[in-house]
Amino acid sequence: MFAVPTQSPKLTPVEYFAWEEQQLCRHEYINGEVYAMSGGTRNHSRIALKFGALLDNHLSDRSCEVFNSDCRVKIVETDDYTYPDASVSCDHRDKTTAQYITYPCLIAEVLSESTEAYDRGNKFFRYRQNPQLQDYVLVSSQEIAIDLYRKNENGRWEIINYRAGDVIELQSVNLSFPIEQVYRGIDFSEVTIESSTPEQSS
Repeated sequence: MFAVPTQSPKLTPVEYFAWEEQQLCRHEYINGEVYAMSGGTRNHSRIALKFGALLDNHLSDRSCEVFNSDCRVKIVETDDYTYPDASVSCDHRDKTTAQYITYPCLIAEVLSESTEAYDRGNKFFRYRQNPQLQDYVLVSSQEIAIDLYRKNENGRWEIINYRAGDVIELQSVNLSFPIEQVYRGIDFSEVTIESSTPEQSS
């Protein structure tokens, strides 16, 4: 999914929640401005669904909760809100907020050509302000490829590049699976049509 800036004036967080309830599509909220989330491709949708289903099936008997792109994530120590493609929270504090979560241990974004730089750059910078985040997963929609940003025991982020034939290891939720599970039945020959570039300011 990618964000397209709107022409509306800056809103307070309270105004943003009230305003978005009246809208037909989701909007991210960054620095008081709203950005419409436009639709992705068929592959984007199917890959996000498959990835979320893997997480949900694995965590079905645990207290952790899995969320899709309908759930906002509040950026820690800000009033900014984003809509990642998938997220997992095991933090009891997130059970007390109905409109968003704040402390996910895992966030996943399905990449497109127009969003990749933003997802790897400013968006990741925002997400990693959260001390609970352990895994940031970037899933390609163009090829069999997943890049995992993992916070190590020293609190530093390291990147692991997974490709065809690899087994993904998500330490935050104690889950391992062949990368092909995410891409089963995906046709990479489909035509991809992309529109506006997402908001990229910090």
